[in-house]
Amino acid sequence: MLVTRKTLAEMLIKYVNRTIDLPVLVDWAEEMIREADFEEEHFELIREILARLGLADVREFGLTWEDCSRYLHQLGYDVKVELSEVT
Repeated sequence: MLVTRKTLAEMLIKYVNRTIDLPVLVDWAEEMIREADFEEEHFELIREILARLGLADVREFGLTWEDCSRYLHQLGYDVKVELSEVT
């Protein structure tokens, strides 16, 4: 599998939107570090973010909203929050 900026951003967006939980994101990141190839043009950035996500289940590291926003920005995305009332 080839991990691109878009692939990584899509997984982060799924996490932020709560369609996947933290253990799923961490497992995916760990598997991609072990098994996948990275988009050559953004190799360092992708590797750095994946490595950090792979540690997000360790309390000392964690994963904050600010982390997700910063990673998405580094990947070329701006985050816009939209709220909807729970009914």
